[in-house]
Amino acid sequence: MTKLLLTLHVLAAIVAVGPVTVAASMFPAAARRAGEEESAVGTLRLLYRICRLYSAVGAVVPAFGFATAAAMGVLGSGWLIASITLTAVAAGLLVAFVLPRQDEILGQLDGGQAVERSGTVRLAMFTGLFNLLWATVTVLMIVRPGSTTRA
Repeated sequence: MTKLLLTLHVLAAIVAVGPVTVAASMFPAAARRAGEEESAVGTLRLLYRICRLYSAVGAVVPAFGFATAAAMGVLGSGWLIASITLTAVAAGLLVAFVLPRQDEILGQLDGGQAVERSGTVRLAMFTGLFNLLWATVTVLMIVRPGSTTRA
């Protein structure tokens, strides 16, 4: 059962978190081009939709993660607690800073306003932090410092 849960956890992370990290990373550059290219606004809408949809789907990643950790008996492990904390911070960044700023930029474009470079720079910063947190969680999940399991 542990291997099945671990497989579902990893697949969910790849399928749900992967698209969000890529789409969110592409958004700031596409926003900078939006004033120059008509098709860029359509691209921004698509990237925003991907981020929103897959972030909602991404809620299954921690669910499978907790089930896997419980099956492995590692719920109290330091590497897992650190991963859970970093995952919560990443989710908070996405919900509080990345998605609202993407929506704000789309609103500016819909209102015929130019997108300020400072806004896209801040968005890129938050997106980079989000991606860095996920990369750190991935490393912790693979390396599992101090783990005594052999899964």
